[in-house]
Amino acid sequence: MLAKLYGKAMGLASMMWREVMKFGVVGGLAFVIDSSVYLWLLSGHMGDSQVKAKIIAGVVATLFSWVANRFWTFRHRRQASVLRELLMFLLMNAIGLGIAAACVGFTKYVLDLTDTTSVFIAGSVVGLVLGTIFRFFAYRFWVFSAELDSEEKFKDDYDLIGAETSGLDSVQTVEDALRNTPGLTDTGSIRRI
Repeated sequence: MLAKLYGKAMGLASMMWREVMKFGVVGGLAFVIDSSVYLWLLSGHMGDSQVKAKIIAGVVATLFSWVANRFWTFRHRRQASVLRELLMFLLMNAIGLGIAAACVGFTKYVLDLTDTTSVFIAGSVVGLVLGTIFRFFAYRFWVFSAELDSEEKFKDDYDLIGAETSGLDSVQTVEDALRNTPGLTDTGSIRRI
């Protein structure tokens, strides 16, 4: 049983590995963009409007993140409705922001730790980590949730999960692809994603 569970976990991990790495790169770049725009605005015309500057920087970084995730990280899972996808993306970002804010609120009001270091660690470390984990899975399963694209230029995505690309049709399921992955013997409990 443990061998089967391990095999399934390894198959799913190998399938998601590239998306996780791309998601991390996009997140890192969005952080740099957010910080750079914020500091640029503070050093210019918005030196006395820190909150407005942070909101503008956050909007710029969020839009970059959506475009990069749409056309790079989850390019093979884009939805036909761009508006729905953008709205879902913004909603998931708002929930991620809420997770970080809840961590700050918990630290400040429940633990009664109000020093700058404690609040920073709560929001920018713990909240960022929890929000990022939520965002990855939310983007993968709710925002960019279309089936693997059948276009020729995306056929290499099947190689990520160890499937043979010859003979695959456009409605290839993860279960069928994992069935061809070395080391996996039972894929009966894997559902179509």
